[in-house]
Amino acid sequence: MLTIHTDSRGHALAAKGEWIADAGPLDELVAAHPRARVREWPGILTSGLINLHGNELLEEAYHPDPREADELGTEPLTGDALAALVMDDARWGASARRGLQRMLAHGTVRVACEELSNRAVRDALHRSGLAMGRLGRPGGTPALDPYASGLPVEFTQPRERHSSARFAVFDVRDEAELAERGAGTCVATVVSGRLVYRRR
Repeated sequence: MLTIHTDSRGHALAAKGEWIADAGPLDELVAAHPRARVREWPGILTSGLINLHGNELLEEAYHPDPREADELGTEPLTGDALAALVMDDARWGASARRGLQRMLAHGTVRVACEELSNRAVRDALHRSGLAMGRLGRPGGTPALDPYASGLPVEFTQPRERHSSARFAVFDVRDEAELAERGAGTCVATVVSGRLVYRRR
């Protein structure tokens, strides 16, 4: 089924399965695809963010289960706090899945990594469809919100016809407000044509 995603500025993408079938102003896409479903989102439609700190956030940090919040808090644990935990493959895999979901909630559609040594983390990332390669350590501060990393923020290539249906929507007026308020303003993330995050 063809779905047209549109933002507050009238920018729109028509997604069919894993691919972008069309892109352009909303009125043009509706006229070209009159039977398509239309999803209207507040804010701006973007191609989605790249988180450059995949190894650091998935293999060198533990994302607590909400049931552990009273004991461990809610922020990723690293360093001595991570070393104090008893970790096995099941716990690493669950942590990686939670970390990836939190990245999706920040509009991330690609996670840059060097080779991952932890199989459970590697499997979770592979199943997510977010993986992309990188060379060396990127510097900056690993953060779920790429705007908090201290590095220039990177987006994926602009979405156009026949490109992958992966993009994110942020509830801001424009790119300047997005840079000011950060990726926590994400309201929706789509990967391979699937709505994988929607803010409630």
